[in-house]
Amino acid sequence: MNDVLDASRVCSGTYGKIYLDGKWHNNVSECTADVETDMKAIITCGSEWEDNKAGAKKGSGTIKGYKVTSDMIKQGFKKFELLAELDDPEAYGAERIRLKNCKASKVSLVNFKAGDICETETPFVFSGYELVDPIEAE
Repeated sequence: MNDVLDASRVCSGTYGKIYLDGKWHNNVSECTADVETDMKAIITCGSEWEDNKAGAKKGSGTIKGYKVTSDMIKQGFKKFELLAELDDPEAYGAERIRLKNCKASKVSLVNFKAGDICETETPFVFSGYELVDPIEAE
């Protein structure tokens, strides 16, 4: 790999897509997903250092987009699978991440204001993920 960053290889979120149970949601403007692990402190006699042991993991995220259909209201709190794809044509490749056992933690029913574009935000939790296609430098 070159020592100088090739700026054209930096991924742009413009090329992101979200598939919910295999269906492309073209109204999505933003999606985030993170995994946290509960770190358990390990303290032993004779050591000045606290160490950590990884505990349970927790996955959470948010889908934001424009109100086009009632799909997310109909989805409700039922389990779904989410595939996030980032496929910038200038990048080293496409990245696809599958989030497993997703469930909305909040469903927005009514959210509008005269003169404004209607947007939706659906926070969710998940348990498990798979890096289906990684981006790797040449």
